[in-house]
Amino acid sequence: MSLFIASLNSGSNGNCYYVGNDQEAILVDAGISCRETERRMHRLGLSMQNVKAIFVSHEHTDHISGIPVLAKKYQLPVYITEATRYHGNLSIQQEQLFSFKAYEPVQIGNLAIQAFPKFHDAAEPHSFIVNGNNVNIGVFTDIGAACDHLIMHFKHCHAAFLEANYDEEMLEKGSYLRHLKNRIRGGHGHLSNKQALDIFTQHKPAYMSHLFLSHLSRDNNSPQLVQQLFNEHAGATQIIVASRFEETAVYHVQAAQGATPVSLPQKAFIEVKIKPSYTQLRLW
Repeated sequence: MSLFIASLNSGSNGNCYYVGNDQEAILVDAGISCRETERRMHRLGLSMQNVKAIFVSHEHTDHISGIPVLAKKYQLPVYITEATRYHGNLSIQQEQLFSFKAYEPVQIGNLAIQAFPKFHDAAEPHSFIVNGNNVNIGVFTDIGAACDHLIMHFKHCHAAFLEANYDEEMLEKGSYLRHLKNRIRGGHGHLSNKQALDIFTQHKPAYMSHLFLSHLSRDNNSPQLVQQLFNEHAGATQIIVASRFEETAVYHVQAAQGATPVSLPQKAFIEVKIKPSYTQLRLW
């Protein structure tokens, strides 16, 4: 009745998230090198032999740069939409490419991975829910606005990786050009600390045990600032800031004792049109 999760790296310099049980695991994105992925997993006591697939959220280089070597070395299937593959220009053997559709779970051993659309500056971006042993893990990063997709799924998570990219005051007073500031906060960029906190405080389920604050901006945020902000509202939820320089610890997420299994929302509940954009929003 549990899953193991860790961030191997989180930020515009590379993103990679691990979710697994005792026998199998998946990576959501692989934006750091194969060698660095191996090193970080080894330090955590995790085995690449347990990794059975890579799921790709969108085509920006900080989410896909490590995939070709990693997939080839370990003969991993890569689950990716056709538009994401095309715009990411990934060099992967055809037999290792698998498509997925929103709301249609993909079964990897005892893990079920379900994607759903999100607002972001990419061709066909998706977030993911990973379910196993009656535990739901959400991977919610690179999101411009908290649409109904995100809110409905967040309410069912025992743990989640949630973007908290920028502090609004730091962004406004910072050195970025005005047009870049507007893209970041314009609805298809990234979530601010305040937006992320609103999601957490308004929609957190009582059984959420861990929240990973993810994809922090190097220039427009502070790990200490966002940690303190969320700690004030955390209650029983452990707040972890996912670093852009190193891996987090591995966290053991368990289903609440005596709780009934949590069902994932289906497509019928939610209809949000996502307007695609194909220019990468590169943030430091």
